Amino acid sequence: MIVWLNGTHGAGKTTASPLVQELIPDSRVFDAEKVGETLMDIKPGLPPTDNFQHWPPWRSLVVETARQVLDYTGGVLVIPMTVLVEEYWNEISAGLARHSIRVRHFVLHADADSLRKRIAGDTVLGADSPFRLKHLEPYAEAARTWLPTAGEMIDTTHLTPSQTALRIAEAVKR
Repeated sequence: MIVWLNGTHGAGKTTASPLVQELIPDSRVFDAEKVGETLMDIKPGLPPTDNFQHWPPWRSLVVETARQVLDYTGGVLVIPMTVLVEEYWNEISAGLARHSIRVRHFVLHADADSLRKRIAGDTVLGADSPFRLKHLEPYAEAARTWLPTAGEMIDTTHLTPSQTALRIAEAVKR
């Protein structure tokens, strides 16, 4: 099984993912961003883009990497990764379904002011990241349209990371 934590930057995916992993037996965290970083390291580079998710190999490699890891280890993969393009989510989820991999898709949500404050206060990735801030409006659009039907929404605005993780783990166990 895959527990996919979606939502925009500042929603709590990265912080919650190791906490979720601790609560779900036989689980591991898989950072799909590392697949994008690998693709960005190819020389000469792939066609220019502002987001590695636009490269089709990223989407298929995430599916294949998850499949290979689950085939090797079994258990559950917790994947904290923002996907805001519905077509990309459909491609990834269909690829996982072709391998009979069950996906629990959670969308971590917070109001816009909370997201901005969290991004500004991030001491790990840096405050006011232009890359992270520019995703707030595309996230808001996806949250108004396709995300609520594609995943289980969890409003993290007033939750601690531990509370968020507990809600996810409890939902997975049901």
